Amino acid sequence: MSEWHSTLTPHALARQLPAGDGRRPAYRALAAQVSRLVADGRLPVGTRLPAERELAAELNLSRTTVAAAYEALRADGYLRSRRGAGSWTALPEGTRPPADALHPVSPDRDTVLDLGLAAPTAPEQLGEAAAHALAQLPAYTAGHGNYPTGLPVLREAVARRYTERGLPTGPEQVLVTTGAMSALHLAHQALLSRGDRVAVEAPSYANTLRALERAGARLVPVPLVEDGTGRTGWDLAQWQRVLRGAAPRLASVIPDFQNPTGALVDEEQRRALLAHARAAGTTVIADETCAELGWDVAEHDLPRPLAALDRDAQVITVGSAGKILWPGLRIGWLRAQPSLVRKLAADRALYDLGTPVLEQLIAARLLTEHLPVVRAERHAGLRATAEAFARELPRHFPDWRFALPPGGLALWAATPGLPATALARAGERVGVRIASGARFGVDGAFEEHLRLPLTLPAARVPDALRRIAGAADLARTERLAGGDQAPAGL
Repeated sequence: MSEWHSTLTPHALARQLPAGDGRRPAYRALAAQVSRLVADGRLPVGTRLPAERELAAELNLSRTTVAAAYEALRADGYLRSRRGAGSWTALPEGTRPPADALHPVSPDRDTVLDLGLAAPTAPEQLGEAAAHALAQLPAYTAGHGNYPTGLPVLREAVARRYTERGLPTGPEQVLVTTGAMSALHLAHQALLSRGDRVAVEAPSYANTLRALERAGARLVPVPLVEDGTGRTGWDLAQWQRVLRGAAPRLASVIPDFQNPTGALVDEEQRRALLAHARAAGTTVIADETCAELGWDVAEHDLPRPLAALDRDAQVITVGSAGKILWPGLRIGWLRAQPSLVRKLAADRALYDLGTPVLEQLIAARLLTEHLPVVRAERHAGLRATAEAFARELPRHFPDWRFALPPGGLALWAATPGLPATALARAGERVGVRIASGARFGVDGAFEEHLRLPLTLPAARVPDALRRIAGAADLARTERLAGGDQAPAGL
């Protein structure tokens, strides 16, 4: 966690506090309200809370009450304090989920329903693309087969698709990588030093958060917010505070059908974030791996890519064939200035001389000849599963909260009163793998959330929810039997 802490004003905190239930002492009710905000990720870990006297005046409470609430939060692990530095939010030790949660279930465990991954199966057109690639392969076998920047035919296909989406791009701006995570790794290695701050969305893609932590970055989370109409987007005021106050080296964002929430950020917000980043001298990495997955948005209504609004070459864009085509191809790419592309191509020689030729040829064929059909089929399947979840979820879990996103691979659901980490542990014993929300937050935030993959066939949604309901019953039984009490406010 970064040593920089965003300071919350008394008024801003008061606006977020839910109503008390009147059944507990005032100090305990206040502690419960704050811990709920932290556990849900609505109050980022590392946020500096107002001074006791200031918050007491704002809430019309005694300073003694607020001091007792802060002490209760410290005792429960939701607050840390240091003399002269104030108090900032935290999460109890042991909240972090196991590191292997999003790894795929082994194929030999065919009785386990894997809801941990949000990844599509191969399209029917894969066979034709593979046959075409095999026919083309002899033209490449006379040489060594190492293409550090990628095969020209694939770089051209990726550049052409960016141009079609409103971002003029040449092949020299494209670096083909072995999956999107390799592209992110190269960018992190080139641009980050250990201890650098990186501003991230909260929640965000779990593997990106872990990769940044492994690179030695200090993460500064910025919550996504609802705009009052049910749409989720960036909190631009908070982004401005973080960029101005923390001066992060990088900002990592997913503006297109965000993973895990499915949020689509409009063009006005994109412009505003870039202006704040420009003022702070922050480089923006835009993860566009889900950009083709707008299953409830017409293509002509989509905002332009973030880099299309960039006047100062401060945006690095990462994309992938894995979300729209097939993860098994292990094809990703990075779009940046040609000078950075050349540098990263040289850097990758230390661990990866290039991406397999045959898979690049297959991806090029799919992008060039089959993308419209594949995209339409993907959209139909994702939409059908989203509608099935929207129909069935309230029947099994009437108190869970969710909103249908306009696209993406997942549904983000709040599970009030049911820690999703406990739900995931129970799920392993009843035959269902669950991605708990804590995997998508910094330091274990979003404990009462889970991500449901829309890549599951719609017909399997009822069975999936029955298994999750069984896991929920088991988790509640085990908590009661073990005397496991929820932390304050949960």
